[in-house]
Amino acid sequence: MAKNQTSLKIIPLGGLDGIGKNMTAFEYGDDMVLVDAGLMFPDDDQPGIDLVLPDYTYVLENEEKLRGIIITHGHEDHTGALPYLLMDLTHKVPIFSSNLTLGFIEGKLAEHNIKSPKFRPVTDGSHLNLGAFSIDFFSMTHSIPAALGVFMKTPAGTVLHTGDFKLDQTPIDGVRPDYQAICKYGKQGIDLLLSDSTNATRPGFTPSEATVGAALRHIIKNAPGRVFVASFSSHIHRLQQVCDASVAVGRKVVVTGRSMVTNTKIARELGYLKIADENILDAYDVDDIPDEKIVVLCTGSQGEPLSALARMANGEHRSLSINASDTVIISATPVPGNEKSVQGIINSLSKIGCTIFDKSNAVVHVSGHGSREELKLMLAMTRPKFFMPVHGEAVHLRAHAQLAYDMGMPKDHVFLCDNGDTLEMRDGKVSIGQPVDSGIVYVDGLRIGDTDPVVLRDRQKLACDGIVTCVVTISNRKHKVDEVEFSSRGVSFANDDKLLGEAEALIRKSVEGGNFSNGSGTDVIRKAVRNSISNYLWNKTHTRPMVIPVVMEV
Repeated sequence: MAKNQTSLKIIPLGGLDGIGKNMTAFEYGDDMVLVDAGLMFPDDDQPGIDLVLPDYTYVLENEEKLRGIIITHGHEDHTGALPYLLMDLTHKVPIFSSNLTLGFIEGKLAEHNIKSPKFRPVTDGSHLNLGAFSIDFFSMTHSIPAALGVFMKTPAGTVLHTGDFKLDQTPIDGVRPDYQAICKYGKQGIDLLLSDSTNATRPGFTPSEATVGAALRHIIKNAPGRVFVASFSSHIHRLQQVCDASVAVGRKVVVTGRSMVTNTKIARELGYLKIADENILDAYDVDDIPDEKIVVLCTGSQGEPLSALARMANGEHRSLSINASDTVIISATPVPGNEKSVQGIINSLSKIGCTIFDKSNAVVHVSGHGSREELKLMLAMTRPKFFMPVHGEAVHLRAHAQLAYDMGMPKDHVFLCDNGDTLEMRDGKVSIGQPVDSGIVYVDGLRIGDTDPVVLRDRQKLACDGIVTCVVTISNRKHKVDEVEFSSRGVSFANDDKLLGEAEALIRKSVEGGNFSNGSGTDVIRKAVRNSISNYLWNKTHTRPMVIPVVMEV
């Protein structure tokens, strides 16, 4: 029997250089399927950037092959790039996911004025064929309901993609991981496993989401005044536990924060968040209710400056404020890079004098990702021939690979890839293929993708050292300096008349005594002025502000 010569290409376009912008393309012949389309939020070294997207140029170049986009769950690091991708595609592509995830996505697409997307709801046990791909979905537990894993059959072999997961035996909605399906696929034969690596460095098991409920109820029951709970607006399991605890002790739930209001509305309409209408209120309807009968669900668990919690902590919220008698629960872990922002909120709340609970002093948060023992269980159930850790920073991917080695997998069967690397599968065997162009795309206001790295370096420089503008007026072709005028922003010597006077004298000497030919243009003089000021300021202040010289001939 002739062996199949067409290969399955597995192309991670994002998700292997950090926690975010997850996107993986699967290509077989003239067919392509995309799993997830996420974003990442900017770091401190990306000033002014709003969002960071994966570079999906390869998908656009091959969009005639794209048969469908599969979204494993509703978090932004798996859905956030979708509006931008859909706007760049020239034809509508079906989007497959759970009803809840599609509900969240619909709201995002509406913000970008994307109308009538081709939504195709799927659930645990759903099966579909997309070109050469035979695809089955199975339930997984995560920090959001309706999370799904994906099993793919192709003529070149089989792939199982776990999506984000933990193995929670007591999930809030009662929907456990579909162990039967996972083990069935393992027995059928899984050629390649792609598995979540986020907590690969954390020993043991991740506690069940149910463990948070008891702590929340105890705090809410015994709080003397109002209780404010800050959480991710997409963490419906957590919101359900807050609602259950509040109703159980006779408190009404108030929802504030744009994404919190939107997501709770969607989740209630779809039946994922259960609370009676009389127990949930708008933030403007609390004036006649005693403080000890109120729980406020709000955004701001990551210290976002414009979030509801930040505005309440700073006394800037339209209808709610936090007092010394109140209790604040921060029910989340700071995403890497947000630690300072979260600590700033905690300090603001501490000045108010309210009681604060976070994961450091109460069990008010558990991770939605499996720890090392769960990752080993997944490897044991699936028994893959080849393995590629996904979803994590380099340290997480390598720790996950080590777990596979510890369980007896040969080192040449484990692939530690970077974004853009390609794996090729033929007859169930996986090898390294030709890489594709990859990278990141910046969303900078209304501009997408054309923010030059030089712009970011300039912004960093401005933030660190400020800017000095020097206008030099030359009276004639003999380079006689008529006037030198300085202006500056963000520099410590702005009012140092002596230093600026010395700088002016240096510029006059540099221009008037410079070895310029009569034909020298202003560009040459401008360069001399910049060098003179930069060197002088470094010698005098040990700072390097951005210097903008302007030379005018009159």
